[in-house]
Formats: sequence, C-alpha cells, structure tokens
Amino acid sequence: MNTDAPAAVTALVERLRLAMISPSATALADLFADDLSYGHSDGKLDTKASISGSLLDGSSDFTTIDISEQTVSVNGDVAIVRHRLVADTNDSGRPGHVKLKILLVWQRQDGEWHLLARQAVRVAA
Repeated sequence: MNTDAPAAVTALVERLRLAMISPSATALADLFADDLSYGHSDGKLDTKASISGSLLDGSSDFTTIDISEQTVSVNGDVAIVRHRLVADTNDSGRPGHVKLKILLVWQRQDGEWHLLARQAVRVAA
C-alpha cells in the first residue's frame, strides 16, 4: 500500500477547491477523469465536459469554498473523500450560499489520480 496516497489525494482536493474558484480548462482537464460523473445536490448530473463548461462560463461560479471535517480513505487505486463544503456562489450572476456534504471518488489511472465521481447532499441550516 502506498502510504503517500492519502496525502496526495488531500493535495488534489485542495487543487480542485482552488480550480473551482478560479477555473482553467487545463486545471480541470488534469483533475477530472474522462468518464467523470458529477452529481449536484439538486439531482442534476454532469459529465467532465458539462461541469467544466459550467465552471468556465460562470453558470456555476464559486466565489468562496471552505472545506471541513474531511476524511480520506484509500484502497488500492481508489480513494474516497468525504467532507463538508460551505460556499458562496454567483451562478450566472445570482449570489447564493450553499452548505453541502460531499462524496468524492478519486481513481488512479495510469499512475495519476483523477476525480471519477462526485455527489453532493444539502445540509440543513
């Protein structure tokens, strides 16, 4: 077992947090698996192309993201990350605030970790 894997995945979660606040096509392409399944708290499901497009065009716009209560579990080439996410948003110019519980599934593909799946659930106020 690679004992460095939890630290590597934790660093990737931070890269993802920063890329969601200030997205670039390159950063998102590097983080997201080609077959990404990205689930939102309202049930909407995105692919790598659709979530990247939404982040890049501002229809999904995170202005701040704070992560807490994070756990990372690695089993071979799969890592499961759970955390609480509190964020300010400005989706298509509409300010908002979200409190979510997030599940991220990372997979090591050809030696590199990529986000394979994400699911969000709303947290009561």
